Amino acid sequence: MKSFIALLLAGLVFAFSGCGEQGDKPVFKLTDVTGASFGKTLELSDHNGQRRTLADFKGKVVALFFGFTHCPDVCPTTLSEMAVVMKELGADASRVQVLFVSVDPERDTADVLKRYVPAFHPSFLGMIGNADEIARAAKEFKIYYQKQPLKGGGYTMDHSAGTYIIDGEGRLRLFAQYGAGAPALLHDIRQLLKK
Repeated sequence: MKSFIALLLAGLVFAFSGCGEQGDKPVFKLTDVTGASFGKTLELSDHNGQRRTLADFKGKVVALFFGFTHCPDVCPTTLSEMAVVMKELGADASRVQVLFVSVDPERDTADVLKRYVPAFHPSFLGMIGNADEIARAAKEFKIYYQKQPLKGGGYTMDHSAGTYIIDGEGRLRLFAQYGAGAPALLHDIRQLLKK
């Protein structure tokens, strides 16, 4: 009987040691898109006029989303949630970069983005380009956007609502649907910062 119990315990230890590898794999609250064939490149200018690529942020977790400054709800909500995440991260916030890519190059000039985006957090960067550059970036990240005329003149922009999270190695890892909330974003960004 003692040898059976010893054998059983040894088997359990062996079984659980095999699970250790699974235990090291992060458990995410957001949609895990690790290994996606898209979202590998980005080349635009930031609101300070500096040309940027994803490689410029290597070593940082990047939260990237597309929107426009005249957006009445999705964009300010997302920026506000990311500001909460940055506050909760404390010193680790320096290891995260939020990029807001404008899909409205007509109105969202560098000056407009420079006033709007850092108002949520000083480290946030607005990203701009000409119409072709924005189209390329949107295609790379599978983002839909389209100008919609408004009654009485003017226009708004329909666009995909969601945030991509890229790890410190520059790999697309997560997608946060709009409404996922700051706690889920914070949890998963912390998981990526552990690596």
